[in-house]
Amino acid sequence: MRGIDLSVPRGQIFGFLGPNGAGKTTTVRMLCTLLPPSAGTGLIDGLDVDREGHEVRKRIGVALQEIGLDPVQTGRELLELQCGLYGMSPEDGRRRAGELLEMVELSDAADRRTKGYSGGMKRRLDLAAALVHDPQILFLDEPTTGLDPSSRKKIWEEVRLINGRGATVFLTTQYLEEADELCDRVAIIDDGVLVAEGAPAELKAQIGTDVVAIGLEGADPAGTRAALEGLAGLERIVDGEDSLALFVANGAGSIVEIVRRLDQAQISVGTISVSRPSLDDVFLEATGRRLEVGETTDDEGGEEEG
Repeated sequence: MRGIDLSVPRGQIFGFLGPNGAGKTTTVRMLCTLLPPSAGTGLIDGLDVDREGHEVRKRIGVALQEIGLDPVQTGRELLELQCGLYGMSPEDGRRRAGELLEMVELSDAADRRTKGYSGGMKRRLDLAAALVHDPQILFLDEPTTGLDPSSRKKIWEEVRLINGRGATVFLTTQYLEEADELCDRVAIIDDGVLVAEGAPAELKAQIGTDVVAIGLEGADPAGTRAALEGLAGLERIVDGEDSLALFVANGAGSIVEIVRRLDQAQISVGTISVSRPSLDDVFLEATGRRLEVGETTDDEGGEEEG
């Protein structure tokens, strides 16, 4: 980490975006008192995470990337155990576990061992375990990594529900769609440095142009760039990996001219597409590359979700 400065307003869903190795998990572990800050100060609800860690832990819930479930326990047993660890009576623990199982839609699977749960079910149970003590602030470290689109959207629904009940959510993710869908504000980190921060709509609006993406597929980047310089309405061209991104005032209206210029220069490219700015374009403009994330599947085994 090279030093970051963040402030998250109470009641928001705050997205912390970046590629693997950017520093997201390290930051979360420091804020959750699992790692001492390497420098500077971290405050949670006004409490110093280094000097007042015990009080911080009373106020936060944490669901990390590594899901720590006992495979021989049932979902209900795991939550009731967590309730007991937070000092609840057996009766209160049973009631709270039942509430949480219903909230994450696992009541029908509550008395099955977790080794038979699918990846999405395990994620939702881990989320429920983080909510046992009704925390004011919930840290979710890439909660949908490895999940299929259906399971991912179920997690999104739970996050919205939790936030709607008053909790502040600090969410790390590689998925730009996830941040755009869920977050009130986002911060984008790359190589330990904040490169952009703001509401998703604000960040995209700052680009102020359409984006024409050209997949080079072996075409010469320098020659392609030279052929397109001076295009009407062109603000800038950003190099990607085997691609160019043209930030242009009228993307759709520029396609014919782009194709004509490439044809005159005898340059054959793979694809040409136009879109409104996305958070991926914000990342591209800030860092010079796209935030590449591999395909995900719900591959943690277990039974199908019902």
